[in-house]
Amino acid sequence: MTILNSVFTWFMKKRIHQIELFMKYPNEVQEEWFEQLVAGAENTEWGKKHHYKSIENLIDFKERVPIQTYDTLKPYIERMLKGEQNVLWPSEIRWFAKSSGTTSDRSKFIPVSEESLEECHFKGGKDMLTLYFNNRPDARIFTGKSLTLGGSHQVSQLSDATFFGDLSAVIMKNLPLWAEFYRTPHLDIALLENFEEKIEKMAYATKDVNVTSISGVPTWNILLFKRILEITGKNNLLEVWPNLELYFHGAVNFTPYREQFKKLIPNNEMYYLETYNASEGFFGIQDLETPGEMLLMLDYGIFYEFLPLENLYDEHPDTLTLDEVELGKNYALIISTNAGLWRYMIGDTVKFTSLSPYRIQITGRTKHFINAFGEELIVDNAERALAEACSQTGAIVRDYTAAPVYFSDNECGAHEWLIEFEERPREFDRFVDILDETLRRINSDYDAKRFKDMALRRPLVRKVAEGTFFSWMKERGKIGGQHKVPRLANSREYVDDILKMMALAGEV
Repeated sequence: MTILNSVFTWFMKKRIHQIELFMKYPNEVQEEWFEQLVAGAENTEWGKKHHYKSIENLIDFKERVPIQTYDTLKPYIERMLKGEQNVLWPSEIRWFAKSSGTTSDRSKFIPVSEESLEECHFKGGKDMLTLYFNNRPDARIFTGKSLTLGGSHQVSQLSDATFFGDLSAVIMKNLPLWAEFYRTPHLDIALLENFEEKIEKMAYATKDVNVTSISGVPTWNILLFKRILEITGKNNLLEVWPNLELYFHGAVNFTPYREQFKKLIPNNEMYYLETYNASEGFFGIQDLETPGEMLLMLDYGIFYEFLPLENLYDEHPDTLTLDEVELGKNYALIISTNAGLWRYMIGDTVKFTSLSPYRIQITGRTKHFINAFGEELIVDNAERALAEACSQTGAIVRDYTAAPVYFSDNECGAHEWLIEFEERPREFDRFVDILDETLRRINSDYDAKRFKDMALRRPLVRKVAEGTFFSWMKERGKIGGQHKVPRLANSREYVDDILKMMALAGEV
């Protein structure tokens, strides 16, 4: 195993040269991919409809192809799910990544072409290792197994030729043999649909394995870790897996989970590597040890555009290319991909932390924010404020969500927070004050609305019982895989739903 570890290390380091090339020539690489994507799809139904053959530049492309959402592409995707080909992309598409619905549908089905599997998702997986080995030349993860807690896989009922599942399941089902050899547990456990059964079987199947790396959404991994510690009677994961050295995480901001992981894995040398891998594509990998900042991966068959958030609701919003973006400004991410997503708004917002090379930070969702009173509160604001409140009061937040409380006859508006604590704050009122003060410091719009409680009063924070968010997500059929608790909402749908569930259980 040690020899194989050395071989893999040598092989992956060869990729560093290619990464350095797109870091040095980002605009040229993106322009090349734009041309390849348009030329590749010119004979598809979509390409013919939008006259791809005569597109000469990005201006033509923007004029002919409006910004798309899942709802606008849904009629095409539904036909593809039934087996129709050459609709959005020329190569055969048999796989679809089932993603949480942020549209009018409960779920989305994102096409996954052979090219997007090989040139995007698999390439991203290899690059995670490449960048890790580049930063840690003495890494020994290939001397053991990689534990992956993913989603479930099912065969589509719409066509014998098409399949769907969570992205992690689609990837695991198509992994090359060498990658499958280093993964644990076996697929018959990893792809179980019943999440609670999966956690139980994974715990028993992996507790005696030499696990050196872990990947998955923090929320669900913590549940697995705690079950393993219950079964083994150990105090922390290093007593179970002494060679554990790396955790790949993504899908949610890691900041609220960092303290929990420190308790579970008490090793200052433990490496945490963030990735930005969505059902629609693999976009970013943390290349430095700076938390939250990821290198934008530019040679994965994806062409990027960026829509300034203030123009989100314009009738004909204009987008920017890489060479036009600014540091620290929030943008909605627009992608065109080698799976047939054209000028597709995926729903995430990002900001650039570096322009040479291009590094990004996920700041939230285009639908996950609170702007009921003009305060423009985004997820990035919320999590910075929570981190500060936790730091000063000894608290650890397990999960949370927040929504507006609208004006009444007697009171102005507010934000209502439902927070499930791993460790409760020493002084709860102080926790709320710091949360509020930090939001005022980092968000001038919020601060203006809080002035003399004219539009917004002090936040209303409710402590919810352990397991509340898990029970709520389970009730909605959204546990495991890449499902995550919605952090902020401009409506009270989520908060009221949780409060109703708590009331029925006698907890309110």
